[in-house]
Amino acid sequence: MKRLVLFVVALVFAFCTTVMAAGDMKAPAAAPETTPLMEKAAPTKVEKVKKAKKMKKIKKMKKEMKKEEKKEEKKDMAPAEAPAK
Repeated sequence: MKRLVLFVVALVFAFCTTVMAAGDMKAPAAAPETTPLMEKAAPTKVEKVKKAKKMKKIKKMKKEMKKEEKKEEKKDMAPAEAPAK
């Protein structure tokens, strides 16, 4: 009887360790669908659209800043150019 109990315990132990080892083997083997290099190499259409919109906003902001600078320059220049009477 003792031998039978020890044998069953050994079988359960062996089964549990093999199941745990198999679970550990599966986890690292799964590779991610995309790697960071793949994302940089081939941007998706959505990313391209977002980048284009962002660039348009930046260009608009730069144009507005240039216009403001020109207006400020004109304001600074106007009083100096006016003839004194």
